[in-house]
Amino acid sequence: MIADSPELLTPQWLSHALGLPVASAQSTPLGTGQMCDSVRISLVYDGSSDGPSTIVAKLPAADPTSRNTAMMLRNYVKEVNFYRHFVDTLTIRTPHVLYADIDDSGVSFVLLMEDMAPATQGDQLAGCTPEVARAALREMVGLHAPRWNDPKLKGYDWFYVDPETNRSSSGMLPVLWHGFRERYADRLTEEVLKVGVSLFENIDKYATDAGGPKTIVHGDYRLDNLLLGPGPDDVAVVDWQTIAFGTAASDAAYFIGAGLLPELRREHEDELLRAYYDDLLAAGVKDFSWDECRRDYTRGSFAGLIMAVGASMLVERTERGDAMFMAMAERHAQHALDLDALAAL
Repeated sequence: MIADSPELLTPQWLSHALGLPVASAQSTPLGTGQMCDSVRISLVYDGSSDGPSTIVAKLPAADPTSRNTAMMLRNYVKEVNFYRHFVDTLTIRTPHVLYADIDDSGVSFVLLMEDMAPATQGDQLAGCTPEVARAALREMVGLHAPRWNDPKLKGYDWFYVDPETNRSSSGMLPVLWHGFRERYADRLTEEVLKVGVSLFENIDKYATDAGGPKTIVHGDYRLDNLLLGPGPDDVAVVDWQTIAFGTAASDAAYFIGAGLLPELRREHEDELLRAYYDDLLAAGVKDFSWDECRRDYTRGSFAGLIMAVGASMLVERTERGDAMFMAMAERHAQHALDLDALAAL
């Protein structure tokens, strides 16, 4: 049995999963995720067993809309398989998984992970300091560099999507954009409309593979998916449901574009991107020029707007979700304009 809801995380089931005699378990909701539900479990053991006092369980979303989207996009399959097949080949810091299971449908799953408290979740709405951004980008290198241009990545059918299929699947985005414009008509800025209209009218060009080196990308590398602290440079990365075979600098553009408020981004963007690029080279990446990095970064500035549009229309609608998607859309649209990214289309 897969314990895919909080009420199924009984002491008996947890004893089996952890291989420890759990006497009692108490769950409390955790985080603000919309594609999954997470709980922190406080554990008490029989006898003198030495196990963690708390763990985190990640489960399918209770909301049927989010769950159906996850099935369609194979989000749960990607996350479970990330921990099964990729995490040990990377140097990025992420919670250690104690137990993982998923059924053949790709909908019912459970992950039991170490609790990284006192680290705290980042706040996408508030943004971060340049120092936090620097630490997050340094950690990002541990995802991108180890599997840089690794041909073996194409052998994972749950992960790799060939460029033509990827381009074809982008055809639904203009429809989502239409719904996005209708739902948020009274909240969209001129910048969001300008970039959105140009992008989604030319989505086929954007979705066509531009070439260049590829690696594992997170696809949603933002503050809400980072655990920060307790040290000033401590960053751990969670939520691996959107991993893809793509260009590394798109993750950097996604993070910088909305992780920093616009004025702060403009002031520190060049130095942050250059430090990220230098760290890639120091980690062993070869045959990747600064001009290529800038090209991929500029093109990647659209990814955040696409995520804001797509996710807002495909997952459970919440008040915080609306605020977050609006902040992302505004910051990423302004980012694309500042970089003159429309010319890349």
